[in-house]
Amino acid sequence: MTDPMTLPYRPNVGIALFNRDGKLFIARRTDLPGDVWQCPQGGIDEGETPQVAALREMGEEIGTQNARILAERSGWLSYDLPSDLIGKALGGRFRGQTQKWFVMGYEGQDSDIRLDLQDPPEFDAWEWVDPQAVLNRNLGFKKALYAELIPELAALFQAAARDWVRTSRA
Repeated sequence: MTDPMTLPYRPNVGIALFNRDGKLFIARRTDLPGDVWQCPQGGIDEGETPQVAALREMGEEIGTQNARILAERSGWLSYDLPSDLIGKALGGRFRGQTQKWFVMGYEGQDSDIRLDLQDPPEFDAWEWVDPQAVLNRNLGFKKALYAELIPELAALFQAAARDWVRTSRA
């Protein structure tokens, strides 16, 4: 059997999608037990840039690409899957994921968000929440990742928000 620590990380994007009120989009996963919530994320296809992947994943997972990339987190952040998922999740080919995170401003209407376009859908519910409130949700094995990310992503949003809110409402 292959040593899990020799498996590579899957290239992935994470999307911190904020509305004009500074609330963060989170959604409840359908494939994990225990009411687990997260931000949209997904794999980067061969030959695809992380920016293109982020918009594609957003469209696939929440049914709209009506957003603008406001900021990009510097560097990549990697995490390992729990040991019981290595060899099963992600096609069994990866030990975890390495993520490039983007802060996006949502420019659509709430009614544009559709979770039912994938079969099966990845999410079955969604909310706009205060960024720090995300840490009070069940984030499953990604809790430590989100504890590190959320303050940084919220700060990136705040740095870009004034100009974006002004221009997106014009």
